[in-house]
Amino acid sequence: MPDTSTSPDATTPLPPLPPLPAQAEHLISLGVHELAGTPADELRAFAEGAHGGDGDALLAVHPDRVPASALTPLLRRGDKPGFVVVDMPDVDDFAPDAVELPDSPLYVVSGVDRGDHMANWSPEEALPALAEADRTPLLLTEGIHWVLQQPAALQRNRCFMTIGSRLRKPNGTPDARTPAIWISNGTGRDGRERRDAPKVGWCWWGNRHTWLGFASATGRGYGHGHGHGQGRQVQ
Repeated sequence: MPDTSTSPDATTPLPPLPPLPAQAEHLISLGVHELAGTPADELRAFAEGAHGGDGDALLAVHPDRVPASALTPLLRRGDKPGFVVVDMPDVDDFAPDAVELPDSPLYVVSGVDRGDHMANWSPEEALPALAEADRTPLLLTEGIHWVLQQPAALQRNRCFMTIGSRLRKPNGTPDARTPAIWISNGTGRDGRERRDAPKVGWCWWGNRHTWLGFASATGRGYGHGHGHGQGRQVQ
């Protein structure tokens, strides 16, 4: 289960995201293109041709190409690498749910927001509110991409859930766990050596946490203007 935490600190405003070409170079420096089986030049060309204005766009690799388990260890907070909680060995089975992705190995997520105003909401309460606001919840892999590009997005007591990813049981009903990204307190099975490390874990669908918002976006697309459809949330 998640670490308990104190009341949220005052929110530190987040800087704009880097330009898409700079995001591409960062992913290349981390070896993400190799994990995805995508040539570095292809990643660069996509980023150069995509539209992403005013620090509002996030470059994402399709989860079918690079799953959460491969991206998480690339996260860093200080000298601490990211990790997945031990009781989430099925992390890569949390797939897009009620979310339609662009049919491309690379795509752009626009208007990313951490959802601090929804802290202390449950996922069950947050999902319809996001839909009402015409926003789409982030996938777990998108949330990891965001923290890779903007580590300040993960602040102690201001972390976030990624409820666009759900696990479906064999009978089709959703698993009650929902994925989140936060900062380890170094307690329990995390181990003291992981204190302050970025952590991928889960929370119950019906539970509230004062220190977890709900990350969302305004949309997904190819970022190339006309001739390509926008990824949309499926209601």
